[in-house]
Amino acid sequence: ITGRVDAEPRARGLLELLGVGEHQRRRPGELSGGQQQRVAIATALANGPCVLLADEPTGELDDDSSAAVLGALRQVAEQMGTTVLIVTHDPTVSDHVQRTVQIRDGRTSTEVVRRFGADGRVAEAAEYTVIDRAGRIQLPKAHVEALGLRHRVRLEQGSGHVRVWPGDRVPGGTDEADR
Repeated sequence: ITGRVDAEPRARGLLELLGVGEHQRRRPGELSGGQQQRVAIATALANGPCVLLADEPTGELDDDSSAAVLGALRQVAEQMGTTVLIVTHDPTVSDHVQRTVQIRDGRTSTEVVRRFGADGRVAEAAEYTVIDRAGRIQLPKAHVEALGLRHRVRLEQGSGHVRVWPGDRVPGGTDEADR
């Protein structure tokens, strides 16, 4: 019985942390999908794991409920020191997490690291791509499409960096074909 007595304050604290403390006496069917998900997260945290794996935690939720669940997961990471790993196909989740790793063909292809401001919004984001064992770089699809990159690109090595231009385009806005 001592274990149960000790567990009750911890359970109440976890439910409060996840924003569902006022619903602790309700049955699952009386909770919204987002509230059910946050209760499930509290359950997963009951034994104080170092890592919490969340597989599609917002898959069936509307935008507001998704934001609440992702905010709760961020709070868990910050306040409990728990590493939260979210696996999802939903690209909108990336706006709510510190680090996004994209996997393509079974390998890491890009990584985005974000810093959040006091208001909880992304204050800074840096995108990285991974260089494979052969030295190849795969550019993110959004960059390829935005720049109209097709067939070949022009490369130029600068001091500590590499520049990439579409086709035969050169710095200054003129193409070699125009010369």
